[in-house]
Amino acid sequence: MSDQIKHECAVTLLRLRRSLDHYIRKYGTPYYGFQKMALLLEKQHNRGQDGAGLGCVGLDPMPGFPCYQLEKSNTRPCLADLLEKIGREIPPMPEKPLTGEEAKHNLPFCGELYLGHLRYGTFGRSGINACHPFVRENACLNRTLMLAGNFNLTDTAEIFRTLQATGHHPSSRQDGALILQQIGHCLELMRDRKQHNFDLAEVLKMAAGRFDGAFTLCGILGDGESFALRDSAGIRPGYYYFDDEVVVVSSERPAIQAAFDCTSAEVNELPPGEALIIQPDGTVQFRPCLPPKPLRRCVFERIYFSRGNDADIHHERKALGRALVPAILREVNYDWENTLFSYIPNTAQISFHGLLDALQEECWRTTPAGTMPRVRFGQIAVKDAKFRTFIADAEARREFYMHIYDVTYGLVRPGSDSLVVVDDSIVRGNTMRSAILPILDRLAPRKIVIASAAPPIRYPDCYGIDMANLRELVAFEAVVDLLRASGKLDLLDRCYRQAKELLQKKLEDQTAGINCVRPLYDAFSDEELTRAIAERLKPEGLRAELALVFQSCEDLARCCPEHRGDWYFTGDYPTPGGFRVVNRALVNYVENRDERAY
Repeated sequence: MSDQIKHECAVTLLRLRRSLDHYIRKYGTPYYGFQKMALLLEKQHNRGQDGAGLGCVGLDPMPGFPCYQLEKSNTRPCLADLLEKIGREIPPMPEKPLTGEEAKHNLPFCGELYLGHLRYGTFGRSGINACHPFVRENACLNRTLMLAGNFNLTDTAEIFRTLQATGHHPSSRQDGALILQQIGHCLELMRDRKQHNFDLAEVLKMAAGRFDGAFTLCGILGDGESFALRDSAGIRPGYYYFDDEVVVVSSERPAIQAAFDCTSAEVNELPPGEALIIQPDGTVQFRPCLPPKPLRRCVFERIYFSRGNDADIHHERKALGRALVPAILREVNYDWENTLFSYIPNTAQISFHGLLDALQEECWRTTPAGTMPRVRFGQIAVKDAKFRTFIADAEARREFYMHIYDVTYGLVRPGSDSLVVVDDSIVRGNTMRSAILPILDRLAPRKIVIASAAPPIRYPDCYGIDMANLRELVAFEAVVDLLRASGKLDLLDRCYRQAKELLQKKLEDQTAGINCVRPLYDAFSDEELTRAIAERLKPEGLRAELALVFQSCEDLARCCPEHRGDWYFTGDYPTPGGFRVVNRALVNYVENRDERAY
């Protein structure tokens, strides 16, 4: 993905199951938990860019002292700044080793429970107070809640009104603050009703049962009970691992594998709709909390966002590259000798490797006996990580921006070669149009083929990825071009009026499953849309012929069979709120409103 797209956060919960004395004896430090948390967060730092936070809770805290410690940073690089802040608080270890109790009560960020977070904000605030974990304090330990998560809700207005109706005064409309207050409210209700038979799973069921959206939530109570809860559709990822020393929940499986040297088979997916509950004594149990729904795990995790060193993701991305081969070969007329294959950006590298494997097989199969088949490939473009510009003049800045990528000269034979470049996905197309294509054109290829491992992104997202505005989707602007050119703009008006009518109904009366944008795409073939997107992406003065190749939705489903969360491409949203958001986005587009659709 050449455009910068903000993404959902990463969250990690760590519980030490033995006394701190055990870790001091075995590992020689009371900071075993902190060290593991630092590694877990570092292994997910690509997911969090503008904020980081870490909380620590110790069991049986001393009266007169807070039951938790918390540090946050929104200074870039935020994770390094966070860990340095905490590191400066840690005093030199005394010559005489501390006992576990002494360490816990005298050393900062030394305890049995840790909650860490990396924030990549999509909307709203970006200050230090927007960084997780959030804390809801109470004089009673079992009503104090520390919360962090990877989430995005579509029904925050309804949650806000519900809290108001129960006598609360919400101080924020941000979903994180509302989730914290909602769980805290239910926590107090349950404590009052069942003082001697408290059930945290029932609290979570009461609080999250009506949430519309995607979430993986992790929390710690002041008395040491902790939990992780994932939405019923499994939209956002979550993994867990436990042994006799630790329980850990994290957004990505490879982070757990790196921190605890375990196999893929030992790290399990957090069950959608179930709460993983860790009792103060370290006992682990799973409790059903939310009504079951069809699984709609986000497929964009597999295409782009999650790290490719996960074994399953690596396999799937290679399959996505292989699936592109037939369409690419048709675009270059099977001319092996006069085609160079490459990729951009680095996240497309694994799909490119799958493409090369399939190309090599096809080359061997079709090359006449006695000749040596050859697939020409190379790294044609590398992003300049040091690139910065402070030029104020817009025209000069655009010229300078064209050099955000360095290109490799001498690989493309000017005037005769086709150049095939694999990308993982195309969202807005701004970088492709303004930087990548002009730079590739300087190499003077006869034809440039951009091959996307993902289908065209036709619909907005509302579950944690920053794609909520139709005007920023090049596929939508392309379909409007087609409507205009074919004299069908009246269809856009009809869809707009239908969307507005649906949105004016009461929430409980709205018809779920009606996507008013879909008829616009259905009016044209995939080939027509692809050509229109190519026209949109083509910069002025491009000398090379330009063609696009997109993955089909059918091949995407075949390559990622367990991840059917494909609403970006199909418009089939997993929750009612998704359909409200796509219809609101259409109304905003037609009324020229540059505002959030949820």
